[in-house]
Amino acid sequence: MPARILIVEDEAKIARFVELELEHEGYDTAKAADGRTGLDMALTGRFDLMLLDVMLPGLNGLEVLRRLRNESAMPVIMLTARDAVMDKVSGLDMGANDYITKPFSIEELLARIRAVLRTGAAAEKKDPVLRCGALTLDPARHTAAYGGEPITLTYKEFALLQSLMENADIVQTREALLKQVWGYDYVGETNVVDVYVRYLRQKIDSPFHAKVIHTVRGLGYVIKRGGK
Repeated sequence: MPARILIVEDEAKIARFVELELEHEGYDTAKAADGRTGLDMALTGRFDLMLLDVMLPGLNGLEVLRRLRNESAMPVIMLTARDAVMDKVSGLDMGANDYITKPFSIEELLARIRAVLRTGAAAEKKDPVLRCGALTLDPARHTAAYGGEPITLTYKEFALLQSLMENADIVQTREALLKQVWGYDYVGETNVVDVYVRYLRQKIDSPFHAKVIHTVRGLGYVIKRGGK
């Protein structure tokens, strides 16, 4: 099945040129001409990779990437101006997988696309499905389920659940989870871990009448490998 690529580019000639070249190479494509539309398509469609221009009407590319990373791990290649060093740095810091500067050759773009898709395929083979009782989580496909029933999670909810399941039977302190999921340089409310644990319980415990995440008073949280 061919990879699906979302092209978010407001310059119609560039978008059309890239679309034709990608389709000639056997990829399925879709286009968006502004940031807000591109973000909506990325979050509601099923794409394997996004080509994202930085300078977009509506939401700029960096803001699209920031919002996307709250919900999805979809690979992103940024399209930047040749001298826009800070755009490249900011994009990579926010979770872009690669960038290419304009004007670019189609051969270089295709090579970068192949490299990013290869990396994703390797990660898919490497990352096993995590299981704790009836709860399953697939890091490669970014899916979760309880008893076979899908669970819809945001990007941060997924990351928190993954961290707990990868360390099943080991109590994780709030500080450890904060560093693993939000990063060492996180600046914000210190109770964010408790808030997101509550979100997970609302999506897993309540609808499935389960008790998946256990609170260890004075220490933190743990998920039992057996699910109880």
